[in-house]
Amino acid sequence: MGVSTLADVTTHIATAALVRDGRVLLVHRHPLREHYADRWALVGGHVEPGETPEAAVRRECREELGVDIVAYAPYPIAVDDPALRTSAFLVTGWRGEPANTAPEEHDDLRWFTAAEIADLDLAHPETRARLQAAIADGAARTP
Repeated sequence: MGVSTLADVTTHIATAALVRDGRVLLVHRHPLREHYADRWALVGGHVEPGETPEAAVRRECREELGVDIVAYAPYPIAVDDPALRTSAFLVTGWRGEPANTAPEEHDDLRWFTAAEIADLDLAHPETRARLQAAIADGAARTP
């Protein structure tokens, strides 16, 4: 039997922080979800084999929000779960209006100010400060 490494158990996820008008879009994970149920999170999901994180975040935004992202940049957000490798993106431009097109995954989506994020039950509470900073960073990058 071989030695297990972190690479054997790591799940790569890609997430998007959509920012506009001083707010970030978060989705509320359905209470019946296996992981991080009934908590607020960025939209996103697994990076499929052979897929780049950029392609994954574009696909996830189409599948879960019904939008096509057009302006984005890598945005480091680390989570404290050693089984997850996260590629996050700050998204400041997209086509379409975000809607919950994956109700089996999320039961709500909302735009939050930095102050409102302070009291949310987040899937990854350690990301709170980076989510709050994304609002200011997104405003600075919006043309």
